[in-house]
Amino acid sequence: MTSEIPPVQLVENDSVPSEAKLPTIHADFHIRIFHEASTGFDHVALTLGDMKGPDPVFVRVHSECLTGDVLGSLRCDCGPQLDSALKAIVKRGWGCLLYLRQEGRGIGLHAKIQAYHLQDKGADTLDANLMLGLPADGRDYSIAASMLSALNISHVNLLSNNPNKREQLERHGITVVDLIPLVVGVSEQNRFYLETKVERMGHKIDQDQLDGN
Repeated sequence: MTSEIPPVQLVENDSVPSEAKLPTIHADFHIRIFHEASTGFDHVALTLGDMKGPDPVFVRVHSECLTGDVLGSLRCDCGPQLDSALKAIVKRGWGCLLYLRQEGRGIGLHAKIQAYHLQDKGADTLDANLMLGLPADGRDYSIAASMLSALNISHVNLLSNNPNKREQLERHGITVVDLIPLVVGVSEQNRFYLETKVERMGHKIDQDQLDGN
């Protein structure tokens, strides 16, 4: 059964829509900002090319990660995934990247760094969140489904290793034709983090990819 998805809107100011061309090191994208009324967050949609073709759209739903995306942290694979997804969309020639303001799997930056502190003492990423009284993964992808619907995207090839992301999108009316693995940035510093994703959170990553084979 398809669940109802929350309304989303383009943020506007004095009748000027919050969308524009965005030249990047990868390609010239189009950026649109969507406002989530329930949280006050502004989320980003980057699109390349025409979304109206008959084939499923290459889509990456990427959660904000200041430490990985901006500061180059090796504790996670977020930065390499973001870069690789944009490159994959450019290689394909068209596609969409959603950048959701759901830092730290939805627990926020402050709590995420507290979780890092607990991880430094030996906890894995899932238990660290639970020790703080927070969900292992608090992200809600209904906003992503709303954004895709607003962009007239209904059928996607999803760049992700996370089956839960697929399940949530499909629950909210987006057809995920294929789940395309995105395994990049594996290092000694984040191997335990990735193994926890596989063993305790159901992410689809082959052991040989973790081993660098």
